[in-house]
This record gives sequence, structure tokens and C-alpha cells, in this order.
Amino acid sequence: MNFTDFVTHHGKRVNKDYFVTLIQASRTDGKIAPVELEMLYKEGKKFGLTDPEIEKLIATESSHTYHAPYSLNDKFEHLYNVAIIILADEVVTDSEKKLLRKFAIEAGFDDKVIEDLLDLLLDGVRKNTDEEDLFAEFKKTLFR
Repeated sequence: MNFTDFVTHHGKRVNKDYFVTLIQASRTDGKIAPVELEMLYKEGKKFGLTDPEIEKLIATESSHTYHAPYSLNDKFEHLYNVAIIILADEVVTDSEKKLLRKFAIEAGFDDKVIEDLLDLLLDGVRKNTDEEDLFAEFKKTLFR
């Protein structure tokens, strides 16, 4: 088991680091808006977490070091979900954009593509573009 995983009370292995990243993104502007909280619960449910498990993580996990996944697809998915959390309240603050940029850097994306990636993610989420379509568009940019 990866050190960033944890096991829920019903035996499901969950990538804690990834979920905590979403919590951190929702707290960037100093508070978790109701719509961001709703998104956290939705994502937590995808992992099979119960409401008390989600509540405990939100209450206890405030900061950590982001450990990006290995595959390009998984890295993009993580950043896409962070963009969803950031845009849940329909406002992107400078600190939220900095956090998304920080995660992109830590995921190993080259400086030359990060601004395009952030713009693609934020614009795509605003327009409700499907994640797979955004990923295909990003790969075109990445492999020109």
C-alpha cells in the first residue's frame, strides 16, 4: 500500500493525498463555500467514504505536500478536479490560481505548457466541457 493511501472502515483503499489536495484547494480563499463542500462530499462518495469520514478529513487535514500520480492522464484528472473545486463558487482568486499552478509544477508539467494548461482547465470547467475532450485538446498542445 502506498503511504499516501488509507483504508476506510469498510476496507476500501483510498488515495488520501488526492482527496486532501481537493480539501486544500477548497480552503485556498480562507473558507470552504457551501458549493465547494458539496463537491468535496461528491468526490468523497466516489471513493466510498462515509459522511463522518469526509467530515473528519475536512476537519483535520489542512496542508500537506502534493504527490502527483505517475500517468499523464491521472495528473490531468487531478488538476481537472482541483479546477472544478476552485470554480465551484464561480470565482477564481489569485491564491487559487497559484495553488493550481503549484500542483501543475509539482506534477512535473513544463513551464512552457502550464499557462496553457491552466487556461484550458479553467475555461473548460467554466464551459462544462467534458474532461476527456479537454485532455485530448491538452495532448494536442503538449505534443505539437
